[in-house]
Amino acid sequence: MNVKVRKFYYITLLRDPVSRYLSEWRHVQRGATWKTALHMCDGRTPTPEELPSCYEGADWSGCTLQQFMDCPYNLANNRQVRMLADLSLVGCYNMSTLPEKKRAQILLESAKKNLRDMAFFGLTEFQRKTQYLFERTFRLRFIQPFVQYNSTRAAGVDLDNDTVQRIEELNDLDMQLYDYAWDLFQQRYMYQRQLERREQRLKERAALLPFLRSPGYAPNDPPWSRDEGTAESEAASRLPTEDYMNHIINRW
Repeated sequence: MNVKVRKFYYITLLRDPVSRYLSEWRHVQRGATWKTALHMCDGRTPTPEELPSCYEGADWSGCTLQQFMDCPYNLANNRQVRMLADLSLVGCYNMSTLPEKKRAQILLESAKKNLRDMAFFGLTEFQRKTQYLFERTFRLRFIQPFVQYNSTRAAGVDLDNDTVQRIEELNDLDMQLYDYAWDLFQQRYMYQRQLERREQRLKERAALLPFLRSPGYAPNDPPWSRDEGTAESEAASRLPTEDYMNHIINRW
């Protein structure tokens, strides 16, 4: 029997932490729950003492933003870091194993590492660039271009500065992760743009080779001169030496 070996790649999309938090609140307010989520870590689920519920009853529908923010067990807080990090490094959901600051630092660094090692990640706020990176990374093409929707449920929430600051404080790890992700995202985007331009130059030069080799070609005839050819060769040999090239491009 022939067994087809498949390669699996982890990908994810990150979102501005404040917008993501507000979106989840709206979702919960409409009756959404995560009761079926097992939160498995190190082969077991957390105890009720490790992961208390923020509400009693079937769901938390109708909760106010203040109630949502006031629950100290709310998994919406720093959700992106927690979903990306290796929780086993900090004793899973047992908060007593490490001091709070030490636990937070370990989770953040773990989330950053796992994000770096992913084959691809995108940012919700940059749909077109996200599409470009996905297509370049996996050599695929979407049928239609991504659309940037700025009118969302989260965008429709009217907040004062104090509330925004409170949400940022509750999601401080996510805020740091997003800043890191944005910088890494821009590096990967610029790398791919440079690589694309290099590929285009090489294609153009390959298309001109028959003319360059023709008997009537003079070295200084347009559109190529010796200086231009040398410049192109040097430019083609210069590539960014980012972690992205080492960790991602070489894999395929």
